[in-house]
Amino acid sequence: MRLMGAPMGVVTEASAVQTIIGAAERRRGHWTITANLDHLRRYHCDPLAKGLIDDADLVVADGMPLIWASRLAGEPLPERVSGSSMVWSICEAASARRQSVFLLGGDPDVAERAAHIFRDRYPGLEIAGTACPPVGFENDEQELGRIQRQVTEAAPQIVLVALGFPKQDLLIRSLRSSLPGASFLGVGISLSYATGDLSRPPSWICRLGLEWAYRLSQEPTRRLARRYLVDGPPFALRLTMSAARHCVRRGSLGASGGWDD
Repeated sequence: MRLMGAPMGVVTEASAVQTIIGAAERRRGHWTITANLDHLRRYHCDPLAKGLIDDADLVVADGMPLIWASRLAGEPLPERVSGSSMVWSICEAASARRQSVFLLGGDPDVAERAAHIFRDRYPGLEIAGTACPPVGFENDEQELGRIQRQVTEAAPQIVLVALGFPKQDLLIRSLRSSLPGASFLGVGISLSYATGDLSRPPSWICRLGLEWAYRLSQEPTRRLARRYLVDGPPFALRLTMSAARHCVRRGSLGASGGWDD
């Protein structure tokens, strides 16, 4: 469906994981973006972000405001599909299918520590490699080349990239040319949740859509404060009004499949 014009998979976490694992098994190549409210806002104001989201094979709703908007519009998405949860379910499925996984991103040593944790949880899981690009790697051609060689030589079937949007997805788009059969998934801060460097919010906070406040309390940075307190609220209101208008139009015209305004 289309959520204010942005493509959004009408999927559960289980079906999304099955799609990602299935594509990796068939070496078909796949790219998943886990989208939240900020992704959707950028889709409408940043041509680069719009291009990335439009190019992905699957975009899942990783944010309760998107779920609520779809319900208000009368076309409910099945459930929230979060990257922080999928890193576990993908590793579990990869272990069962004997598929190799590469962990790319996170703070120094986070990917390596996450690899140990995933292996302990899922015996037999093959971690093809880990890498933590330095700050500013995206502006360093030599560093980009080194990353590409390292991931390509490891030849993983699945690559989890934890660098935040849009940085992680720009890198994914570049890496796909070297690994056309791999499944890529941008997972943001999820590896730091897996290692315990950041604590995941209680489930009731997630259900109330207050995960952003919980994260801001742990990382009170200017970047996150602007996203959550300045840019986010006006766009959340715009999304709500757009969903309500679509609900009215849908009721009178019977249209379905999402909305563009």
